[in-house]
Amino acid sequence: MPRVTLEVNGQNRAAQVPAGATLLEFLHDGLRLSGVRAGCEEGTCGACTVLVDGRATRACMITASACQGRRITTLEGLAHNGALHPVQLEFLRHASLRCGFCTPGAILEAVALLEDESRPVTKRRIRQALAGHACHCGMHARIVAAVEEAARKMGRLHGRDDQARDPGGK
Repeated sequence: MPRVTLEVNGQNRAAQVPAGATLLEFLHDGLRLSGVRAGCEEGTCGACTVLVDGRATRACMITASACQGRRITTLEGLAHNGALHPVQLEFLRHASLRCGFCTPGAILEAVALLEDESRPVTKRRIRQALAGHACHCGMHARIVAAVEEAARKMGRLHGRDDQARDPGGK
């Protein structure tokens, strides 16, 4: 098996994985990072979401070799100097996890959204970004509320409450 080396959470990390292995296989199986979850392995559930150069990416849909020279961030790499990322803190404050299976992917999706300064963050964009993350425990509303609060505290939430324009909350 070939040995692949990638920058993961700020460090060069190497693992032996089969040729053509996905980034999910490299991170989860090769490096044993528990914050990267294998879900549907078809790119639809969001459980394997990581950041690749700051962009939310389904790790099951990209090969490890395609990530050479790119910066990979997993849930394990979000905290800085022992301090949790604001999104992680709000997930805890809003009790927005039960089984925790979808949590890492949803957190990383939210971080990518809130740290991308190319577009304003609205409640609608938050709901759209999180719509592709399957939560089977019924925590989706709490997850959205946690991300909205993190966006507010980070000074990233823009616009007025768009519930008036979107009464269905979608």
